[in-house]
Amino acid sequence: MKYDCLIIDDEEVLAKNTCEYFNMFDVKTFVTFSVAGAETFFKENDASLLLLDINLGDGSGFEFCKKIRESKNIPILFISARNTDDDKIIALNIGGDDYIEKPYSLGVLLAKVRVVLKRYGAGANGGEGGNGTAGASEKPKEFIDGNLKIDYVNKKVFHAGEEKKLTSLEYTLLKYLTDNANRLITKQELFDNVWNDKFTSDGTLNVHIRKLREAIEEDPQEPKRIVTVWKEGYRYETEEGR
Repeated sequence: MKYDCLIIDDEEVLAKNTCEYFNMFDVKTFVTFSVAGAETFFKENDASLLLLDINLGDGSGFEFCKKIRESKNIPILFISARNTDDDKIIALNIGGDDYIEKPYSLGVLLAKVRVVLKRYGAGANGGEGGNGTAGASEKPKEFIDGNLKIDYVNKKVFHAGEEKKLTSLEYTLLKYLTDNANRLITKQELFDNVWNDKFTSDGTLNVHIRKLREAIEEDPQEPKRIVTVWKEGYRYETEEGR
């Protein structure tokens, strides 16, 4: 059976309440309270999105995220009472799409989940309609800039001939940047067109930008493709535009 959302959280009362609330608003949700329960779930079911706690009674949400990322590219939103920057950075670096602190508002969390489901349901096309090179009736099949290649058909990214494994969100972010190459893109524009989410934080964006730099820059510490425009946002600079 296919669910919209799987909640993996050992705080049973909170997890059950969240599950019931989501189902009440037609987000088909299943809840489990352990890593073992999640593994059992995936043997016969699937989910479009995970809400994943870090501290689970029989394991670590971080480790489960790494395992899931080996076979699935679905969005993973961490939900945790741990609120240190280190935890958030780890969560995003290992493949999490966002980090929500407990206690959370059920209404805000539902809104965020709906936005993510809508984004992924429509495919990783957050950059469509930007300032690409093709006209409205003919979309390009690939983007090539020096040793960077983006295969739009198969949604794959290559750097110097090596395929780079990106999450769907990272791919969408990169595509939006390259579709709008050589112009300033504000943080708010990225929130509106990539995340479609007014609740996304600067910290989440910064981590994803850093991960893209690690994938496509010769020197991520001295980026020449994805450059920061101080206090404004970012700009993808092509070789011709530099």
